[in-house]
Amino acid sequence: MAKEKAVKTNAMRILEKRKIPYRANYYLCDEFIDGVHIADKLGQSYDVSFKTLVAIGKSKEHYVFVLPVHRELDLKKAAKSVGEKSVELLHVKDIKDVTGYIRGGCTAIGMKKQFKTVIHSSCLEHSEIIVSGGALGIQLFLTPQNYLLAANAKAEDIIFD
Repeated sequence: MAKEKAVKTNAMRILEKRKIPYRANYYLCDEFIDGVHIADKLGQSYDVSFKTLVAIGKSKEHYVFVLPVHRELDLKKAAKSVGEKSVELLHVKDIKDVTGYIRGGCTAIGMKKQFKTVIHSSCLEHSEIIVSGGALGIQLFLTPQNYLLAANAKAEDIIFD
């Protein structure tokens, strides 16, 4: 970005306040299709590019699941990881009301409320992962350990094998 002032999201402010190191990447995002499309556009590995999904359990509690962009959430494993009988993905139209973030800009850091969060354990295989920065066109690069800390998350297997 030239001399323009870089946008700061709620997630970035939280990371800075907690002195958790990260790097931000700003990119042009005319339309959001999915995380695979963004990784392809930016030449990034699917294995280190993570998407954030929000689900609702049988108990009506909300949960956040973070997994590689090219993988699919196993709802049974996800439910078990948060102690629910079952979970289902939140409808796209409800994401902003529940999290404060829009589809494509959703991150587990700085949602309206702290939800129980699980990131796929494959994150621990990498020195750095990429997650949404809290707005379309912004990514955060940080260590998996710092992401787990910032999102108050745990790492478990939550995807289909």
